[in-house]
Amino acid sequence: MKILYIEDNDQNFYLVNYILRAKGYEVIRARDGREGVKLAEEQEPMLILLDIQLPVMDGYATARELRTISRLSGIPIVALTSYAMAGDREKALSAGCIGYIEKPINPKTFVAQIEEYLVPEHQASKP
Repeated sequence: MKILYIEDNDQNFYLVNYILRAKGYEVIRARDGREGVKLAEEQEPMLILLDIQLPVMDGYATARELRTISRLSGIPIVALTSYAMAGDREKALSAGCIGYIEKPINPKTFVAQIEEYLVPEHQASKP
């Protein structure tokens, strides 16, 4: 199963990539919002993990743009961010994310957290 992780921080990407690959997922990386939209269109992943603090186009704008692309509209987008102030979760959800996970992640529970957001028919094809 292919997951797109839109993240500009190398350490954050490394940890998430390591955890997900160990569970059999394929992780594709975009380093900014614009590249994330392009890769989502090209790769059509089963899930998009989205940092909010991104160069070029922030996570909110990225989520809103992804939601305008009809063939990508069913792909779950989960904000994965250190933004944890009052209202940030609501802002991410109103931009088009279906979930919100705060950093730092807990490596022991992270996979279970993201699997809650996968569309049921795609879970059957999970490795």
